[in-house]
Amino acid sequence: MAWNFEVTDTFGGDANYSWVRRERFAPKRELTDRGVVRALKAFAGFTGYKARVYSHGDMIEVRPYGLCQVAFATWDDTPAE
Repeated sequence: MAWNFEVTDTFGGDANYSWVRRERFAPKRELTDRGVVRALKAFAGFTGYKARVYSHGDMIEVRPYGLCQVAFATWDDTPAE
């Protein structure tokens, strides 16, 4: 079980995808939503920024204040190869 992390820029408040960074994150133990947000913020470089966090069930969205960027964590339950 893993999470797919993705960070990109925004334009007009929407994800723009003029550039994007992606990574598959497989924690050694099960994490709470807060733990996933901390890992996602570290991946995106948002550590230290206050942010709005939205939980959409199997997806978590992080929008930091003062940056025109957004990060997504999407649950991936496909088995690892």
